[in-house]
Amino acid sequence: MPSTTIPKEEEDAKEVIRLILAEGRKGLALPGDLMDQDFCRKLVKDAVKGLGGLDIVVNNAGRQQTRETIEDLSYEDFDATIKTNIYAPFWIIKAALPHLKPGASIIATTSVQAYDPSPELFDYAQTKAATMSYVKSLAKQLGPRGIRVNGVAPGPIWTPLQVSGGATQEKLEQFGAKTPLGRPGQPAELASIYVQLAAEDASFATGQIYGAAGGSGQP
Repeated sequence: MPSTTIPKEEEDAKEVIRLILAEGRKGLALPGDLMDQDFCRKLVKDAVKGLGGLDIVVNNAGRQQTRETIEDLSYEDFDATIKTNIYAPFWIIKAALPHLKPGASIIATTSVQAYDPSPELFDYAQTKAATMSYVKSLAKQLGPRGIRVNGVAPGPIWTPLQVSGGATQEKLEQFGAKTPLGRPGQPAELASIYVQLAAEDASFATGQIYGAAGGSGQP
């Protein structure tokens, strides 16, 4: 499948690249369909070539669509969620491993849904529980090779997932209100967790899930 831009996301991507370049760092925009195995392989290949190597892999892209009942969940919906949230990280990690040396770090994004699933997120919650499990399994597998694997489990965080079909209007109006902090989080409030897990001074942390849920009892 050819790599094509997604017009409604392209401006955001350009802004991210602009911010990276402004810090004097390298940044690559590599658009494509994560549900396509060939693209996932190409994504890693192009990243290695463009960045001059690879030592940190963050699997963060996800698909979440709210469906009130399992009867409302179509095969196509279920398949797309599984491929985006489970198959894509599998393909990317397999492609990346030959390039990862001792000291490298793989970071996954799981969710509060892995521990306290919502009834209307039947498929999404399953993928996040599976993500939590693959972090723990892969950490044991790759530990002897000096590669760490960890995960971040956000609670209610404002992201495009919610406003693009991931939550009902009623849920959006009350989003995050039930946390002890009484509000949802912002993506920037997760950033330091990912940075810490990628840093060399987190060298004894592997197989761990780090929560950020506003006091909602995450790991």
